[in-house]
Amino acid sequence: MSIIIKIFATLVALEFFYIMYLETFATQSDATSRVFNMDQAELSRSSVTTLFKNQGVYNGLLAVLILVASFIHPDLFWLRTLLVYIIAVAAHGGATSQPAILFKQGGLAIITLILSFIF
Repeated sequence: MSIIIKIFATLVALEFFYIMYLETFATQSDATSRVFNMDQAELSRSSVTTLFKNQGVYNGLLAVLILVASFIHPDLFWLRTLLVYIIAVAAHGGATSQPAILFKQGGLAIITLILSFIF
């Protein structure tokens, strides 16, 4: 696996760690409100907070798996599988919520997947 792929995969992982931070630790912050286009009142609801925290753990684990597939057990097949999964989830979010989600959540994964076939 090339260093370029590892760099881009690390960027994908960092993006998902940031999403985890927003959803799990800064659930009611201004940054979370801005990123997810939700007002503070909605973010302060107990049910929304619980859902966000659970979703944050999922995103953090995706980041860990990206790093494992890139560095601990480098394997292009598993890295590509995870990237396709991220892109599919982003496409679903784009289709059902906000079209921009495809590029916000999936853009870097799309670039990394493409680069994985070039390098």
